[in-house]
Amino acid sequence: MTGGYQDSGSVQYSALDIHLLRTHLARQLCSAKTWHMPDTPSFPATRLRRTRSAPWSRDLVRETQLSPHDLIWPLFITSGRDAEEPVASLPGVSRWSVDNIVRRAREAAELGIPCIALFPNTPPDRRSDDGAEALNADNLMCTAIRAVKDALGDDIGVLTDVALDPYTSHGQDGLIDENGYVLNDATSEVLVGQALNQTEAGADIIAPSDMMDGRVGAIRGALENGGHQGVQIMAYAAKYASAFYGPFRDAVGSGGLLKGDKKSYQMDPANAREAMREIAMDIAEGADSVMVKPGMPYLDIIRSAADRFDVPLFAYQVSGEYAMIEAAVTAGAGDRDALVLETLTAFKRAGCSGVLTYHAAYAARLLG
Repeated sequence: MTGGYQDSGSVQYSALDIHLLRTHLARQLCSAKTWHMPDTPSFPATRLRRTRSAPWSRDLVRETQLSPHDLIWPLFITSGRDAEEPVASLPGVSRWSVDNIVRRAREAAELGIPCIALFPNTPPDRRSDDGAEALNADNLMCTAIRAVKDALGDDIGVLTDVALDPYTSHGQDGLIDENGYVLNDATSEVLVGQALNQTEAGADIIAPSDMMDGRVGAIRGALENGGHQGVQIMAYAAKYASAFYGPFRDAVGSGGLLKGDKKSYQMDPANAREAMREIAMDIAEGADSVMVKPGMPYLDIIRSAADRFDVPLFAYQVSGEYAMIEAAVTAGAGDRDALVLETLTAFKRAGCSGVLTYHAAYAARLLG
């Protein structure tokens, strides 16, 4: 005690005296019950299981929320009518003719999924070294965009892939020289035309996945100058040269065509700081949102990007990740419902605004 002071015959105590007295009495009480007041949070004063004890409590304190609004559903387009072509390496995933793409888009909207992502499987006779089919206003992509927007309008968003690999006969994302090297600036010029082609068909979000330097700025400039100021760009900003893309290449028909690899333009999986430079450049060039691809093996990149940049951030749970979950389910190594929701929650927990996933419709049904 610091002692009191006299005032009109009574002893007055300071606030500090009163605090010390209360602390002393509390410690005495704790001692009497063989329980000690901790100086820092510790057991048994802190029992972290208290808030886990019942479903209502777990719901109340849950830090990360997942809903259908967080999902984008990738869909593959094929030729024909009322056609469905299952993709063998992606169990449960099919290519759909344009009329069926419209049905899937309507399904997505009814499930609360706000956006679909479209990828065409261009017929072999429409593929060429220069990927010219990407500029055809009546190609599969543009036909599907128009059909979806005509049927659903703004009830669903349409994100479109900008890259040349679904259109080239060599499977690379861009134009190549005589040595097979992908040419940056020449490719970017074609990508600008491809982006405008898709925009004029009605695309809401242009998503360049090619990883050419400077292509976001070139596309943004063309959109602005073309009167398309409201069209968004979601840049595949940190896209790695990954081993997880195999089933996707089967789905778009480029896997068997690919000559060489894509390591001269997609990122080295060993690099993290470089990803921050890529993301910063795409934002500076006019990207409205950015993406990290693949997803689960790159949660550290997602976390770093979420901490550093104040733009919407997405992850692509790619085809290989999807296939691994399905393989685990088939082998009896895990429960599909639990695996799907846990992995998608991990993306949100790491800092994602949303996730592109082939499990989107399945997850949306689980989430209600």
